[in-house]
Amino acid sequence: MATAKQEAGAKKAATKQTKAGTGIHAPVQPSKELGAIVGTDALPRSQVISKVWNHIKKNNLQNPENRREILADDKLKKIFGKDKVTMFEMNKHISAHVKAS
Repeated sequence: MATAKQEAGAKKAATKQTKAGTGIHAPVQPSKELGAIVGTDALPRSQVISKVWNHIKKNNLQNPENRREILADDKLKKIFGKDKVTMFEMNKHISAHVKAS
């Protein structure tokens, strides 16, 4: 059975971990190239990824034969640096186009 002090410490740690503005929720500033897709305002990394996926789905940029591949349009080529990437590589390329704000 936990003491009141232990429960208070656990509650404090839980609120600290879920506080907005940290980790994936911390705002990042997109580069000019990435801003063409997600906008130029600082926003959480999770929203950046979500908006990139919205762009991919809206423009039907997933390879129909291998849905894990993304076929880059002109905007995405500026970010990826090549014609196609896997969805796993995508985050690495996006990381180079965001900085902590």
